[in-house]
Amino acid sequence: MKAEIITIGDELLLGQVIDTNSAWLGQELNRIGARVHHKSTISDSREAILIALREASHRSDVILITGGLGPTKDDITKVTLCDFFDTKLVLNQKVLDWVQSIFNNRNLPMLESNNQQAMVPENCEVLWNKNGTAPGMWFYENGKAFISMPGVPFEMKTIFIEEAIPKLKHHFSFPSILHRTIQTIGIGESFLAKKIAHIEDELPDHIKLAYLPAVGSVRLRFSAYGQNIQALEEELNPIIANLYSEIGQHIFGEGEDSISEIVGNLLRKKNATLSTAESCTGGFIAHQLTSIPGSSDYFIGSVISYDNRIKINELGVGKNIIEKEGAVSEACVMAMAAGIRLKYNTTYAIATSGIAGPGGGTEAKPVGTVWISIATPDNVFARVYHMGDNRERTIQRTALTALEMLRKELLN
Repeated sequence: MKAEIITIGDELLLGQVIDTNSAWLGQELNRIGARVHHKSTISDSREAILIALREASHRSDVILITGGLGPTKDDITKVTLCDFFDTKLVLNQKVLDWVQSIFNNRNLPMLESNNQQAMVPENCEVLWNKNGTAPGMWFYENGKAFISMPGVPFEMKTIFIEEAIPKLKHHFSFPSILHRTIQTIGIGESFLAKKIAHIEDELPDHIKLAYLPAVGSVRLRFSAYGQNIQALEEELNPIIANLYSEIGQHIFGEGEDSISEIVGNLLRKKNATLSTAESCTGGFIAHQLTSIPGSSDYFIGSVISYDNRIKINELGVGKNIIEKEGAVSEACVMAMAAGIRLKYNTTYAIATSGIAGPGGGTEAKPVGTVWISIATPDNVFARVYHMGDNRERTIQRTALTALEMLRKELLN
């Protein structure tokens, strides 16, 4: 079964609004075993919508449409759907009552444009929108389903989960699908592919491997298709076990695990605390840590020691270290880690100092040079990395690498 997503809106084409709907819908369709093979974004025009619908009807079994269902004149999706399906708009009293109740509860007057929300194509089934005034619409013709939903994400998501998916499962047969995602860090996509090439080569046709690279990390997503989830699990488990035996040192988690969440769990298990002293990362490590609920259990605080005076006055870095070795040096970053650990009396500490760029590099210390230090109850150590010449990626890679260094230390 082939699925297709059409998002409507000039604001999407102009980049004024980021299209998150198609990404979310793609994930949800994949979750139930439907394969999305085409996505398109089109303008708010009758011609563009009709062309997109005609083309989609020839190549897809399920067509999802979001956007263009509001009360204003530029929202023309309903009228265009009537043209496409050769039908007319009719009043749906249940929707009208619902819209009126929303305005009554908010003590607001009903405008004629709001009444228009209750007008729907005669041949559609209404998909209930409990979060807004624009209903979703289901059309089923010639074995194909057309689902039109509002562009507002939280309205669209509820309609799709609660209304559209049950209908899809009633009309179509979906295969079982099992996903296993392995999170890796500290190894590039090409090197990773080379190390596990023999595993990939031996995969049966119904199990696919996708490489999903991000800054500093690569996700390996295994997708197994079949008719029995338990059988797929039994087939996939030894493949994953083999993967761990080959690249276990680079695997930090599975599924939606994040490195900051993994580190936090390890700290909590050890009843340990953490502080950070950040120069080139500017608080990004602290941000990653505090994005995890409950991080106050183990994360105490941070000093953003961007200026050398802060390194000296707040962290106790010796002036002679700055003068002789420089702020981007092993001696400086180790003194920063030891200093913040002492200052906040934590079990562990992370410190970073580097040249994120685009300026500031030298022949001896080019842009992208970064020192990372970990302070433990028994030791302080540091490593130097070369993160490249992109400032944003350098900051992100440094934060991930620092957390990975601590993860390995916590695992001993």
